Amino acid sequence: MRTIKVTGTGTVKLKPDIMRLRLDLNGKEKEYAKTLKRSSDDTEVLRGLFADLGFAKEDLKTLSFSADPVYEGYEDKQGRWRQRFVGYEYHHRLKLDFPFDNDRLGKILTRLAKAKVDPEFSIGYTVKDPEAAKNQLLAAAVKDAAEKAEILAAAAGVKLLGIQTMDYSIARVEMEVMPARKLMATNDMAMGAMEESMDLDIQPEDITASDTVTITWELG
Repeated sequence: MRTIKVTGTGTVKLKPDIMRLRLDLNGKEKEYAKTLKRSSDDTEVLRGLFADLGFAKEDLKTLSFSADPVYEGYEDKQGRWRQRFVGYEYHHRLKLDFPFDNDRLGKILTRLAKAKVDPEFSIGYTVKDPEAAKNQLLAAAVKDAAEKAEILAAAAGVKLLGIQTMDYSIARVEMEVMPARKLMATNDMAMGAMEESMDLDIQPEDITASDTVTITWELG
């Protein structure tokens, strides 16, 4: 049986409609229990801040959490380098998604600048329905593969018969753009914190995503 295998590529451009704020809380204490308590207290500060801005408690979601021992290097009296335990450090990464709204983002950043905690944060943009976008990609990739196969078959003087196999990429398709990374609430926004709300005009670029489908046809 003669076959032809063709890979099609689908590409879409999407206008972001969801803002994504990622926040990193970090803290260090001598004792493990105190480290966990500090993490809990710092997180509650953030939850209270967002609650005052109209968000529900469950809107602020944990992406990752760790609390690990910390060591430092030192030179002993014999001139040898050793390590000693200095405490525990926690890392709590969270995210908050909300519909595109620069005014609301300005209010959030203003409140962060005045908060008792100093999280690092990044601002990203995504789409409300990424699955629908991925389906568009696959449909476009199948169409592209079929068009290429028709051209190749016509050039070779053969006909496409039934599809034998169809495989698509299982790689993660990124549906996010990140125009602002690794910002600090206290240092980067000290001046804006004096206002009720920062005046922001962030217009992210369109999200460009692509995926592939490989199809095998029988030839006649």
